[in-house]
Amino acid sequence: MKIAQVTPYDMSHPGGVAQHIENLKREFERLGHEVVVLAPKARQGGVEINEGFYGVGRTIPIPANGSKARLMFDVTLYNVIKEILQYEKFDVIHCHEPMTPLLPYMVLLNSRTVNVATFHAARDTNPWYGMLKPYFSILMNRLNGKICVSEPARQHMLQYFAGHYDVVPNGIDVERFGNHIEPFPWVSPGTPRILFVGRYNEARKGFKYLLRAMPLVHQQFPNAKLMVVGPGHRERFAETIDRYQIRNVEFVGEVSQESLPHYYASCDVFCAPSIHRESFGIVLLEGMASMKPVVASDIPGYASVATNNKDALLVPPRDSSAIALAIVRLLADAELRAQLVAAGQKTADHYSWPRVAQRVLDVYARSGAAVTT
Repeated sequence: MKIAQVTPYDMSHPGGVAQHIENLKREFERLGHEVVVLAPKARQGGVEINEGFYGVGRTIPIPANGSKARLMFDVTLYNVIKEILQYEKFDVIHCHEPMTPLLPYMVLLNSRTVNVATFHAARDTNPWYGMLKPYFSILMNRLNGKICVSEPARQHMLQYFAGHYDVVPNGIDVERFGNHIEPFPWVSPGTPRILFVGRYNEARKGFKYLLRAMPLVHQQFPNAKLMVVGPGHRERFAETIDRYQIRNVEFVGEVSQESLPHYYASCDVFCAPSIHRESFGIVLLEGMASMKPVVASDIPGYASVATNNKDALLVPPRDSSAIALAIVRLLADAELRAQLVAAGQKTADHYSWPRVAQRVLDVYARSGAAVTT
């Protein structure tokens, strides 16, 4: 088949949707399918054509879900999209976040083939959906198949648009992680390390609650160190660090995809203290695949992946004391760590990309595409 993967987001900036598309593309091509990505591009307007990629329109950064999304708003490219679809003759068009402006709109309105969409987000409410429901209903009616990445994401969509949604999760490249990955040479015994991975500036990531937990951890493990991997501005937390007399925090910054598994391999506990708006727990799976015990907030997106006291310790969101207690409990109990690691590895294997890609192909087939592998 010839498959289009369409995203409203600039693929040159890291994000969960971009990684999802890149991994689906790799797995589909491994199975013999042809995949073309349509996405906004960051440079000048117009269309940029590369092998397997159309960059459409200049992007504009706007606030979205506690972060910034780089979207395209150039309606003059409508006919260009029509020409691309007529030329490529895709067997399936797969739009990610199809109701995020503007590229998926133009693709779906011009499509004459099987259309499938994946909804990645999970929120309590979405005023945008409520205000523009009549228009969005037109787009929804053009979809032959609808996918949500988790049950919380499905429940979110059902608030506004009734119908059938297949739940097909995000995947993880389990081979990138595991005990075959070497820790960094500077890792030394006697220094327990807690790892945080994410955009720590975003309030929804709950990083400040992990910071506030560290003095409590230090009461039992004085040498414990917090490693913070991801983009952000550490100066925003200077006041919190001074007020709570927090020490042993290393802000690593953004790291390459190649080095990220080595940070997981270099920690003793992985912690994800997000407070809301997480539709899925991909970082939890990375920790599990790295064979590390996981502490995470008990929020719907994370609870859809992890089970408390089975493959992770789930704690109430915004509760620094509970975070600290879970971390201390894991650092002190080797048997508990081993139990969570063994179960976590099985959980991560369940979300391997080959399995997830096959489930997506099954949705294509049920939606009317002639899928052969």
